This record gives sequence, structure tokens and C-alpha cells, in this order.
Amino acid sequence: MSGIEISEIVQLSEAAAALRAEGRDVVALSTGEPDFPTPPHVIAAAHAAAAAGQTRYTPTLGTPALRAAIAAAAGTVAGEVIVSTGAKQVLANAMLATLDPGDEVIMPAPCWTSYADIVTLAGGRPVVLPCPAAQGFKLRPEELARAITGRSRWLMLNSPSNPTGAIYSREELRALAEVLADHPQVMVLSDEIYRHLAFSPWTSMREAAPELTERLLIVDGVSKAYSMTGWRIGWGIGPAPMIRAMGAVQGQVTSGASSVSQAAALAALTGDQGLLDTRRAALRARRDRVVAALNALPGVTCAAPDGAFYAFPDITGAMERLGAESDAAFCKLVLDRAGLAIVPGRAFGLPGHARLSFAYSDADLDAGLDRLSAVLAPGPVAA
Repeated sequence: MSGIEISEIVQLSEAAAALRAEGRDVVALSTGEPDFPTPPHVIAAAHAAAAAGQTRYTPTLGTPALRAAIAAAAGTVAGEVIVSTGAKQVLANAMLATLDPGDEVIMPAPCWTSYADIVTLAGGRPVVLPCPAAQGFKLRPEELARAITGRSRWLMLNSPSNPTGAIYSREELRALAEVLADHPQVMVLSDEIYRHLAFSPWTSMREAAPELTERLLIVDGVSKAYSMTGWRIGWGIGPAPMIRAMGAVQGQVTSGASSVSQAAALAALTGDQGLLDTRRAALRARRDRVVAALNALPGVTCAAPDGAFYAFPDITGAMERLGAESDAAFCKLVLDRAGLAIVPGRAFGLPGHARLSFAYSDADLDAGLDRLSAVLAPGPVAA
């Protein structure tokens, strides 16, 4: 554990909270948590479940009703579903259940900060493949082919992506699947937690490459789309032997997820889905405002993300303007001088960028962008 730390995202959020405790005025655009409330009917379902006595242990793999609802939506059976305490536990279950020491996990970068640490925790070796903005932050088939070795065990994909919002098209997924056809020992983990927040056409790996189904794990949950981060419910969809192995891990770590939270998740999945369109439209409008504002800043360029709720601008020019030696130093300067918390690109495996979440309120976004503009405004930068 000496080589694993709390993620840089959490460290920055905690630093911002500490500054607030000292009386500083701080705006944080650093975490991926929607400002929308949990839907009222979901809260009502949780209350009803608790009042009805659904407060005891559930089956390790999840309540039958929730697993059935997830399976129905995915076009599979409940035996291929595991419900966990958040999508992060699904990832950890999968790695702990399948990796032997030294096994390799291929992950295109930029990628979510926890991927590499979860693989390391399970005894594996992350193989990080930088995918710059010039290629849309996405992995190319020839890069995947070169990276696969006899120790390769998994390919991790995230579409829409955290932190870039990049979406793999059906054709791009097919091209990767064609490479994997020659390497049956490589499983695929497709993290689709942001699928309901896609602003462009989106395809699941399960649909794009059905021939991979017997070695494919889909990761999803209610945290992002339904604003249920604190309810801690995620799930995995995969071949039954893999799900059973992941269940064996979960059974020795947390057992089943919260009974009340599972009732809430069931209500989210089976209730009115119109709120998803409404919230996606609101996030699209925020995206457009944020991207336009970023591109108006000196030394900053930002492509519009295709999904999720993050902007991932190139800040190399802004770093030079502030005399910052790294993106981490730039983000520290912005926090110290302007009271704005954003995350350096190095945390996601691609330095020279920063991640800003636009899942915050319009007031917070306006305040954060004003502060960033003040730091980078033309003319001498105040010390």
C-alpha cells in the first residue's frame, strides 16, 4: 500500500475544504458530482422500503428485483449481474477476482484516476497508453495491438470518458474488437457509467462487439445519471462464471450492498426516465458555456466533450504564462491566487491539461470561470 495514495481529485477537494475552514472563499470545480437532486420518487421508494422493514442483509449479488431490472434493460439474465457498493467496487471485484501477480491491464490515458491504483492493489501492472487530443483522446487499433503481450489480461475502456468526455463510435469499437479477436486471453472492461450523459451517438461495447460477450464486463450504476453518488450503487454485467468469482470477492469484503439503496436504485431504473433527457439538456448547455469561456482565455484550448460532464482543456500556454513548471503547479497557483480548485491532467495520465467539472450550478460555474479569467487576464499577472 506504500505506493497507493488517496486520489489527487480527493486530495484537491480536501485542500479546498481546508481553505474554506480557514475562512477562504473557494470555488471547487474538481469533483464529478451532479448538482441535481436525487429524484423525489427515488427518495420516496427508499423511505417506503425502510418503513416496510427492508433493512436486513440482501443476497451478496444483489436483490432479485434489482438484478432482474438491470438484466432486462441489458437484454440478459440476472445470473450475469452483480450489484455492488458503487461502480468502484465492481472494478475492484473484477481485478481481485481475475488478476495474478504481474498480469497486465491496458488502459488508454487520460483515464479515471482510480483505474491504475485498483489494478496495482490487485497485484496487476497497469499498462498506460497515452492518447493525446490529436487522436480524440481515444485508443487506436494499432496501439492496442502493439501493447498486447502474453501477460495482458484486460483492456479497460471508458465511454463516455472521464476526464475527456470522448465517445468511441461503433466503428471504433469494432476496430478494437478485431484486434482482440486474435487474443482470447484478453478480457474487456467497458465502463459505461456516463452512458445516459452522451451528447453524441453512443454505442455499448456489448452491442458493437457481441462476439466478445463471454469475456466482456460492463460497469454501470446510478451515481451520475440519477444524481445518486451517496447511495453507493453500481453493477457489473458479464458472463456468469466471472460474476460468481466477483461475488466471492464481494462476499468477503462488504457482502451485499445497502438494502435501502438497492430499493432506491430499482425505483430509479423503473420510474419515469424523462428526467434523463432534461438533465442531459441542462448539462449540454453548461458544456457549451464552459467550453466557449475556456477557449476565450489566453493559453487555453478546449474541444467540446461528446459526453459526461467534464472539460479537459490544454493549458500548456497558460502554464507558460503563469511560469508554472507543470499542470499540477498551475492548478496550485490557481487555487492559491484565485480560490479555484481544478484537477491537473497528470492525475489522469496526460499532463499539460486540467479537468473542470461542469456538473456544478450555473452560479458556481460562473464564479469559477471568472476566477480563472482573472488569473489569466491579459497584462501582468499579480503575485
